[in-house]
Amino acid sequence: MRIDTHQHFWKFDPIRDSWITEEMQVIKRDFSPLDIQFVLERNGFGGSVAVQADQSKEETAYLVQLANDYPFIKGVVGWIDLQAADIRQQLDSYQSDTVIKGFRHIVEGEADPDFLIRPAILNGLKALADYGYTYDLLIRPRHYAATLDCLQQNPNLQFVLDHIAKPPIKSKAFDEWATFIDALSAFPNVVCKVSGLATEADWEGWKLDDFKQYLEHIFARFGKERIMYGSDWPVCLLAASYEESIAIVEDKLGQFTAAEKNAFWAENAIRIYNL
Repeated sequence: MRIDTHQHFWKFDPIRDSWITEEMQVIKRDFSPLDIQFVLERNGFGGSVAVQADQSKEETAYLVQLANDYPFIKGVVGWIDLQAADIRQQLDSYQSDTVIKGFRHIVEGEADPDFLIRPAILNGLKALADYGYTYDLLIRPRHYAATLDCLQQNPNLQFVLDHIAKPPIKSKAFDEWATFIDALSAFPNVVCKVSGLATEADWEGWKLDDFKQYLEHIFARFGKERIMYGSDWPVCLLAASYEESIAIVEDKLGQFTAAEKNAFWAENAIRIYNL
């Protein structure tokens, strides 16, 4: 069995989903679990983790409802206002929704490079740790320094790095990203989702070799126990089919043992997200 640790679902709203631009026509529509369920089965996936795409309580409730309706959704990474004064009361209210495994904020959309070290955010992250939730990191290079500072101040929180920190695969730039990964991976409470790769490459002209140096660096720094697969469906469809998204990664697993492959495709995700 495989687990896809990163999928999104939405009923397209042109105002709420304004991040979906004109060049993204292929994902400018509704995406429901029925659109992916049989694709997952066909590719050997027994479950997935639904991740927030909108920053609202309604989004979290929507994903929980989908998980209740579709058993293949094994976990939810929702959204919560980390800066809310009543965050602990909000987390109390989620205790009965055991399908919620963690939370995420779209930090990559925040202009403030120090967003992750705002006192209110740090207070919210501490609350997540106290309640046993994970936190997915979605960042851009301007957030690198604050991310490392944030990690230093949150040794008890399980962090999950989304999309290997979105390296500039299209331009083949490497050093700044690699230096950040070196520092980030030194924190034992961070795992890395090998996800969202094709959309950081040339959408029309990527080749399997374009991803080699980035994946080799991730495997070397995080090891075999702190990596897991995610498709980033349906966003991946901007640049790759579901099967192509799998192939990008599978192509680089030649040196993995059978046990290491199983850990990558399933066991690490089950452990980290408590699926």
